[in-house]
Amino acid sequence: MRRLLYLLPVLVFAGLALFFLKGLTLNPRELPSMLIDRPVPEMNLPPLPGRGADTGLASADLTGRVSLVNIYGSWCIACIQEHPYLQKIKELGVVPIHGIDWRDDPVEGAKWLKKHGDPYARVGSDPAPGRTAIDFGVTGAPETFVVDKNGIIRYKHIGPVDMRVWEKTLLPIIRELNK
Repeated sequence: MRRLLYLLPVLVFAGLALFFLKGLTLNPRELPSMLIDRPVPEMNLPPLPGRGADTGLASADLTGRVSLVNIYGSWCIACIQEHPYLQKIKELGVVPIHGIDWRDDPVEGAKWLKKHGDPYARVGSDPAPGRTAIDFGVTGAPETFVVDKNGIIRYKHIGPVDMRVWEKTLLPIIRELNK
C-alpha cells in the first residue's frame, strides 16, 4: 500500500507529461471548423464606398467558380503583413479573391484598400459586431476560406497568407477543386 502512495505522484506526472508532449505536436493554426464541407453562410453584404461597380458580397457570388474569401480589417496589423501576398495571388489570376471587411467602418476599409492596394474582386462590409464573419466561425483576422464552385467551404486558413501558404496549401486545394 505504501509503495502505491509513492508511485502515485510519478504516475500522475508521467500522464501529464504525455498530455503536454502530445500538445506540442499540434499545429495551433489548424483549428477545426464546423463549416468545412458546408455551404457558405447566407449573406448579402453592402459594398465599400468608392469601389465602382462592386455591389458588395452575397452568398450567390460564391458559386460557379472556386474562390477565396479573405476576412480582413483596416485595424488588423497581420492583414498589412498578408496584403502584398494577396496582391501577388491576384496577379497570378488563378482564383478570384473576395473580401469581407470585418468589424470596420466602411469608409476606413475603403481608405485602407486605396492605400495598400485592392486584390479583391468583390468586397462586402461587415461592421461591428460582424455577424457574417461570426457565421463563418471567424476567431480573428485575417482568415481565408477556400470555397468550391458550389459555394461549399472546403478549407479554412487562420492567420496571414504568404507565398509558402499559397504554394503548399491553398494552390493545391484550388487545383484539386478545379479538376
